[in-house]
Parts: sequence; C-alpha cells; structure tokens
Amino acid sequence: MKKILTIVGMLVFCTMLVLVAGCTKTETPVATPTIATPEPTIETNVPTPVPTSVSSTPGPTQTLPDMWSLEVQVAGNGEAIDPQITTTIRGGKGLNFILAVDVKITRADGKVETGSITRHTTFRVGDSVSLPVTSEMGNVNRVEIWATDPQGNQVKIFDDYVPFRTYN
Repeated sequence: MKKILTIVGMLVFCTMLVLVAGCTKTETPVATPTIATPEPTIETNVPTPVPTSVSSTPGPTQTLPDMWSLEVQVAGNGEAIDPQITTTIRGGKGLNFILAVDVKITRADGKVETGSITRHTTFRVGDSVSLPVTSEMGNVNRVEIWATDPQGNQVKIFDDYVPFRTYN
C-alpha cells in the first residue's frame, strides 16, 4: 500500500513540476492589425570606405556559443619547395550545426589566399583545406578563420600569425 501511495505521489509531484515549468501549450494572443504610416525617405550620399591596403595585423576574434563550438588546428607543412598552411577541424559541438568554415591567408607579399573546408552533410573531424603561403621564415602568414553559424552570421574564430615551418 505504501508503494502505491509513493508512486502516485511521485506522479502528482512530476505533473506539478511540468505545469509549473511552463511546459504546457498556451494560447497566443491575437495580433491587432496596425496601420503603417509611410516614413519619408532621405537620400544621402555617404561614401563607402574602401580599404587601401590589406592588413597583416591580427585582430580580435569572437567565440561561438558553446552549443555551436568548433575546434580548429592551423599548422604549416614545413616544406620549403611547396609551403602550405593546413586548417583542420578537430571537433566541437558545432560539427552538425556550423554551415561553413572559410579560411583567408594574408601572405607577407600582400597576396591573399582564400578557401573553404568542404562540408558534406555535416563537418567531420579531420576535414581540412590547405592553402599556399610564402616560405619566408618567421610569422609572416596571417590566418583568419570564419565560421558561419546556423543563423547565417559569420564569426571570426581564429586570427593569428602562422609560420609555414616551426622548430620545436
């Protein structure tokens, strides 16, 4: 008898939790139509700023929300004959949600290389793209990585110098 009362009590308690949490469907209020008044349009000729040169200085980055997080690895191949920098996806909760990963490399000679990591149905650990860079020593290749979140916003998740060769 005590088991039955305990089970019934737990069911009543769980039902109360669901109701208090707001997990029940509520009616949406009926929207009242409003009459829009036309706004006067004022035309202004504001010149659009045009960058005069490519910046090779890394700037600030943003962080994706934890539910869309993405981990990337950026490394040079170390070959002087064919210097490349490879960007590889290493995991994260956003593998199924991120829409695109774009890579932009600004080389020391001012040339800009761009590429995208190919997305099949979703991203997978190990998906990568390699782009050519200069073989000059030091931190001369600026790498920027942009991720497109499910809402269509581009977020810069990486921006730093990456040498094509390291001596560790």
